[in-house]
Amino acid sequence: MFNYLPHQWLFLFYLYSFFGWCFESTYVSILNKRFVNRGFMRGPFLPLYGSGGIMMLVVSKPFYSNILLVYLAGCVGATALEYVVGVLMELLFKVRYWDYSDKFLNINGHVCLESTLVWGFFTVVFTHYLQIPVENFIMSIPYNFLTIFTMVLTVYVSCDFMVAFKTAIDLRDFLVYMEKAKEEMGKMQKRLDVIIAFKGEDVRETIGQRVDGISSGIGSRVEVLSSGIGSRVDVLSGKLEKTFAGLKEKLYHDPTPSMLNVREEVGEMYAKYRILMDRLAPKPIRGFFEWYRNRTILGNPGMVSGKFKTSLEEIKEKAASFRKK
Repeated sequence: MFNYLPHQWLFLFYLYSFFGWCFESTYVSILNKRFVNRGFMRGPFLPLYGSGGIMMLVVSKPFYSNILLVYLAGCVGATALEYVVGVLMELLFKVRYWDYSDKFLNINGHVCLESTLVWGFFTVVFTHYLQIPVENFIMSIPYNFLTIFTMVLTVYVSCDFMVAFKTAIDLRDFLVYMEKAKEEMGKMQKRLDVIIAFKGEDVRETIGQRVDGISSGIGSRVEVLSSGIGSRVDVLSGKLEKTFAGLKEKLYHDPTPSMLNVREEVGEMYAKYRILMDRLAPKPIRGFFEWYRNRTILGNPGMVSGKFKTSLEEIKEKAASFRKK
């Protein structure tokens, strides 16, 4: 058993990827009470399941007559595959497309005992029951037809994967830029707080701030800027806008020499701030890759990121609003 030609193995990979997409999309759609096109790609394929199906056949073949060894081989093989893929995807894309951190006996959230035991059970059922009719079906398909069909499917899946890969890279770069922008805005706010604190009571009164509130108010505390709601782009941006507006009202109507250097510095900071915000602002015309990115995020509601947690949540919110349009 399980002696197939190369194009038959490839067809099996696509078939298992499709079955995995059907299972995952149905399960996640039920949990979210709406249809979810699950997976890394937008087509009806989950390559992890395709790889898992091939892996099950390969590791179980030497032990096919021993159910216990097939079960153990499935546990080890599938867990190793899931862990390696999970680690590589997080290293490359900076996000996790699945997360078992809340599960019992998990390893860095990539694998857990529950999934390992289930994978072993699936391996036994798959290799000893489901694969038999699938094998008969494949053997009944004319060789030339299966070859052509597999080649066409390979072109389609390859194109889908390349677009999905680019989208994931773009999402990673956007997350990195959001964190950089928030760090820059935090530095700007701290510098503006210093200017307000040392340029006189009249400036502080203009923007409605008191000296004793500078260190704990508008966002100059590091712990506020780096956690929770205080680190959101819209919150930081709103605080900066108010500060810039108040300073401009005073500085640009005060011709005294002491204000000229301050006015120049504030003007440079505001120009830099506008550049940051322009790059973060949604484009007036939604392009294909932006649509694809939103669909990718919506298709992975469990996507998480330790380093870019707040930024990813903001992107998820924007994707959710895109879905409603």
